[in-house]
Amino acid sequence: MPRSKPGTFWGVAASVLLADAFTKILAVDRLAPAYLPRPVIGDGVRLTLVYNPGAAFGLHLGAQSRWIFVVLTLVALTVLWRLYLDTPLAHHLRTLALALVAGGAMGNLLDRLKSARGVVDFIDVGVGAWRWPTFNLADIAVTSGAILLGWVLWSAEEAPAAVQANMQAVTDQPPSSTTG
Repeated sequence: MPRSKPGTFWGVAASVLLADAFTKILAVDRLAPAYLPRPVIGDGVRLTLVYNPGAAFGLHLGAQSRWIFVVLTLVALTVLWRLYLDTPLAHHLRTLALALVAGGAMGNLLDRLKSARGVVDFIDVGVGAWRWPTFNLADIAVTSGAILLGWVLWSAEEAPAAVQANMQAVTDQPPSSTTG
């Protein structure tokens, strides 16, 4: 039984999934043919339709990459779900982070299941020939969620130490004198 609000988790994950799917449909429809850059903000930000049969940064594992990444994504989604189930009700940022990562992972998973061509990517940033690997909204959600999750988990580990330090500071104070 989930301890945090399922509406928040599923609402964010579904919003990411729908926004990702919608923008990918637009990219395939409006940016064809593939690999033709269209400047948005000079050469710094372009829209370029590409299909990524691998994973982040063009990681490719050969002929079976598609199915290997499908399985890895399903494992990751299972881990994210377990983390969500262990999330206390009051941990809204942790729920948000998990939902962002899960929604993005589901978006790219759907692409892998739909087509052997790979994940639809279309956001192309860089300077001249120095380009960041082309990405999509799902990638933004996964990255943002992972950074937020890391920060939330790191903060949770730091919190007990801070509480302990505060308690020590309080106990080291001389007792206050009260006069009546």
